[in-house]
Amino acid sequence: MAQDPTPPLTPQRLEALSSIPTDDAPSPGYIVHLGRLEENCQLLESVAERSGAKILLALKGFACHSTFPLVRKYLSGTTSSGLHEGLLAHELFGKEVHVYSAAYKASELEHLSRFAHSLVFNSAGQLAAGVAQLDPNKRPELGLRVNPEYSEVETELYDPCSPASRLGTTREALDRALEKLPKGLLEQLDGLHFHALCEQDADALEHTADAFEEKFGDLIPGLKWLNFGGGHHITRPGYDIDRLCRTVQRFRERYNLEVYLEPGEAVALHTGVLVVTVLDLIEAGGHQIAILDSSATCHMPDVLEMPYRPGILDAGLPQEFEHTYRLGGMSCLAGDVIGDYSFAEPLTIGQRLVFLDMSHYTMVKNSTFNGVPLPAISLYHPDTGLETVRKFGYEDYRNRLS
Repeated sequence: MAQDPTPPLTPQRLEALSSIPTDDAPSPGYIVHLGRLEENCQLLESVAERSGAKILLALKGFACHSTFPLVRKYLSGTTSSGLHEGLLAHELFGKEVHVYSAAYKASELEHLSRFAHSLVFNSAGQLAAGVAQLDPNKRPELGLRVNPEYSEVETELYDPCSPASRLGTTREALDRALEKLPKGLLEQLDGLHFHALCEQDADALEHTADAFEEKFGDLIPGLKWLNFGGGHHITRPGYDIDRLCRTVQRFRERYNLEVYLEPGEAVALHTGVLVVTVLDLIEAGGHQIAILDSSATCHMPDVLEMPYRPGILDAGLPQEFEHTYRLGGMSCLAGDVIGDYSFAEPLTIGQRLVFLDMSHYTMVKNSTFNGVPLPAISLYHPDTGLETVRKFGYEDYRNRLS
């Protein structure tokens, strides 16, 4: 099985999540702890104040829009991966709306240009097409995503700077493309963007920024901004905030421009749980197996994709406590298995389990495969209690497929 997730919850964060009245929530159901979310946002705001960076919420990681009234008090805006995320940002978050896509359809580009603050293109060819299509007097600021060909990401699935990555253009590819495109194309740029991190500390950012500057530094003078992408684990305990601020300040001062950071996971890290119920207990292959009313493939797909082993409240590693179970989902996928966990007491049918750190990359990636119902969404604040803001039913499954 995959290893325990990192970073671990601190006792204070674990206590906050343990205080949620999970027995009062729907099952399965996500619950976002608004107090913890605000603490993360306050920390990110302090980083913005110290470094001078503008910090954006990456909707690909966390898009629970019932929390937007809280989040937008602290962050400068959002970053989106296409038209629908951009519309969500424009309609429900406000402030600055930044968009990057691996490729834009002409119709999407036209729609986005009506409200986006910036549009970042993935290649010189896409940039040229955008420049040709958009009205130069009304268009958003334009950016180009580049690949510095440097990465410290260990999981290949999440490495955007691998040698054959489709995300961002290398310097060699850019120079070749410019030979065939209209002269002066790069003069249309307002900014450059790179994204090369995944759950990493400021040392990885500093090394990547150095590689970016070495390959693309001659293109920076005269730009309005640089976007250092996401993957910054800023709200993780022990993250080197001083080093992050120094890196941002160095570029801001050297080139006299704005620097954007666009964390997604760091905004929602350690803010939520997924409440599930044990439906059945069986034995197979020498294992005690608990079937849940939830699913890895439907409700927490990164458990299979990353892969990783999510924490569970009051559970441990296999054999750490007396009773060990393999936890399985309710879909027909044979590999819909979350992992092996041990408990101090035997599990019982009807018992609830609480998966930890389930705000980011869960709600945004879940599915109704097999007709498995989507988890409800609830918010919790110590001062106001638990509020269920959305429940899902058969119609949500049916209407996707008509």
